[in-house]
Amino acid sequence: MTVVSTTPQQPVRIAAGTPEFRHITRAMIFGGFSTFSLLYSMQPLMPSLALQFSLTPAQSSWVLSISTLSLALSLLISSAISERIGRKPMMVAALALAAIATVLCALTQDFSQLLLLRGLLGFALGGMPAVAVAYMGEEIEAAAMGTAVGLYIAGSAMGGMLGRLLSALLSDHFGWRTAMAVIGVAGIYAAWEFWRSLPLARNFKPAARVWGSLHQGLRLHLADGGLCMLFCLAFMLTGCFVSVYNYIGYRLQGTPFGFSQSTAGAIALLYVLGMGSSVWVGRLVDRIGRRGVLWVVLLVMMAGLLLSLSNSLFIMIPGVALFTFGFFASHSVASSWVARRAQGYKAVASAIYLCFYYLGSSLIGSFTGVVWASHGWAGVVILLGGILSVGLLITLRLRTLLPVVVA
Repeated sequence: MTVVSTTPQQPVRIAAGTPEFRHITRAMIFGGFSTFSLLYSMQPLMPSLALQFSLTPAQSSWVLSISTLSLALSLLISSAISERIGRKPMMVAALALAAIATVLCALTQDFSQLLLLRGLLGFALGGMPAVAVAYMGEEIEAAAMGTAVGLYIAGSAMGGMLGRLLSALLSDHFGWRTAMAVIGVAGIYAAWEFWRSLPLARNFKPAARVWGSLHQGLRLHLADGGLCMLFCLAFMLTGCFVSVYNYIGYRLQGTPFGFSQSTAGAIALLYVLGMGSSVWVGRLVDRIGRRGVLWVVLLVMMAGLLLSLSNSLFIMIPGVALFTFGFFASHSVASSWVARRAQGYKAVASAIYLCFYYLGSSLIGSFTGVVWASHGWAGVVILLGGILSVGLLITLRLRTLLPVVVA
């Protein structure tokens, strides 16, 4: 008599070093690159837009905040749709539509039209970050997740750096409309590279009820105290990071520095440290765990913020460098922790994390502009230092968090 095993087949996950792992990481580097370059290329242009359209620093910051706000609102919708149509189609569509919207920004005639297109860009783009970490969590083995997410975030850092540098340089010589057109075309190319590199998901199972799955995922993840702490941490981390890069350009172009727009925009070169830190800390996490790493890299971020108070470039620039290193390292650890801790509905968990992440960018990023206008850089550092102090308390509480036990 033949005995047929009824044991459920375990999903086959991709190990580090395999061709499939290399294809995934290559695609994710392109995806992260395009996401951050399209989203943040407007950031160094804020002082120029403020002059052209007679805006305050807080008002000009909405050219970025409207994108991150609409992105935050679209994340849960995008994650729910991806549970039905699949991860890869959702991400490809997001990258392509956002790139097209960026090209169209070059044709706008006034600030309101620019804000409308930037809002549409953010809403379209939500399908990439909402799904990327969920895809990796489903397809890649746990031991390689830290490395994979670190490479994805390194691609994001590269895109943020080159997008800012390119837009600042092109704007200085040819105007901001040319800058948007060039970056949009580069985004279309990145979407094509992503499409041809990323393998189709092997462990994805379409949900029968999309919106029911979203509701159940929200209930499941928001009932997990550990995930809620990570969501709040995302809000604080990105709000502080975006605030620094929103207004550091104003500081560098004002007294006592008096830099040009392209020279001030060169501060984005510090993103190289973010690229390195995300990969390095991802491998460190794979070896020693997240609990012993997260609070340390957040302390590095706080130390860098304090050093940025100096009016000496030899102290301020290393301070912003430490701050950048600490942010990307912290984000890499926290986002991979969410993917690892979430039990089911991983796309929803990633979407909630990123919803908080981009809400922090919009809300803290814009409010910091009011503080900058009234209290200068010292006021900005005091505000952000207070927020990061609360974040440090959360990381210390996460050290005592009990792991989820899978039945």
